[in-house]
Amino acid sequence: MVVEVRGFFGVYLLYCTNPRYQGRVYVGFTVNPERRIDQHNAGKRHGGAWKTSGRGPWEMVLIVHGFPSDVAALRFEWAWQHPHSSRRLTHVTRRTSRERQFDFHLRVLAHMLRAAPWCRLPLTIRWLKQEYCRDFPAGLEPPLHMPVAFGQVRAVKEAKGVKPALSEKQVATSQHCCICLKTFQDGDDDTPLHCFHPGCAMAAHIICLSQVFLEKEPHQLLPIEGQCPGCKNIVLWGDLIRHHKGCYGNLEPVLTSSQEHWANELQQ
Repeated sequence: MVVEVRGFFGVYLLYCTNPRYQGRVYVGFTVNPERRIDQHNAGKRHGGAWKTSGRGPWEMVLIVHGFPSDVAALRFEWAWQHPHSSRRLTHVTRRTSRERQFDFHLRVLAHMLRAAPWCRLPLTIRWLKQEYCRDFPAGLEPPLHMPVAFGQVRAVKEAKGVKPALSEKQVATSQHCCICLKTFQDGDDDTPLHCFHPGCAMAAHIICLSQVFLEKEPHQLLPIEGQCPGCKNIVLWGDLIRHHKGCYGNLEPVLTSSQEHWANELQQ
């Protein structure tokens, strides 16, 4: 099953399967994963990067998506490519002679997902090729609000004027923001968030709802979780964003063995 995501911004990891260059990796940014891997394997004359041109075939094995903008994703890409030049990753040790490039880049990624400002983003870590999957190092598991998922992902363009389908209850009660009470206007840049719980008709401006979620963390800019003003359930901010982008219903996170202890702690 291919998951479709609107407003897609992702940073991916390529793995070279050419026997001559096998083991080499490449980190890049894309708004269309399917097109991008074809460009890499076709060469720089067809839009691929010069570092990957003529060294294929390449496989896109992992992608991190859920960034709020292309700028945020590009900054993440740069830091992943240059961890020792990033002031946020000064604690990451250099690759040893025995450490493969692939393992080193996964180790860097693990540190990045737990470092500010990325640690608060509603990111999804998606293994596109399950045979390459690795557990994150003990103590460096992704934050709980970042699911680890498997399977292909497809970027879907957002057609102007086309809004996500709403339930009858949501249509009847979502004309106003439940927090500021202002009417939603067509063409608003701040399109409303809707709760994903069945029967809940909560609708709110993204800014309004984030301010409510951050009441106990006024020094932060991005919430992690909060109580839905409608159904009163505790919801993850990332799940609201994934639902908003159309991929929440298809998201089936799979816990790796290194994450299972976190799930057990939540159930106790």
